[in-house]
Amino acid sequence: MASPTQTYKTHGKSVPLFHFVVLPVLLGNILLMAYGVVQAPGLPSVWGLLMGVALFLGALFARVFALAAQDRVIRLEERLRMRELLPQDLKARIPEFSREQLIGLRFASDAELPELAAAVLRDNVHKRDQVKKLVKQWRADDHQL
Repeated sequence: MASPTQTYKTHGKSVPLFHFVVLPVLLGNILLMAYGVVQAPGLPSVWGLLMGVALFLGALFARVFALAAQDRVIRLEERLRMRELLPQDLKARIPEFSREQLIGLRFASDAELPELAAAVLRDNVHKRDQVKKLVKQWRADDHQL
């Protein structure tokens, strides 16, 4: 669970077992299998290398796909939140927000969202990191993957 004092500097999350155990072990397996291909070329060693690469890519894509699904949910959540919190003139502009902008705006508090959303559109702030840096009243995301 994230800290209640989550900020821009502390909001990033790594999954230690994935990033520091699973991926290095799978990468080590690829290197070991590649060494096996060099030492004893043949179908079994090449197959082992291909399986190692496939396992590594499978683990990597599983993480990427989970993050993509999370981004889709964030976009939906932010559009619904904007319908409740934005003034009428900005509600009509909700479809103009990009995926990156919506993901960056998710950290803005309810009180700050209308002003920040207007600024993001007005100033053409497109990168999620730039939007996050504009947030003054941080709304912690304790449920991110």
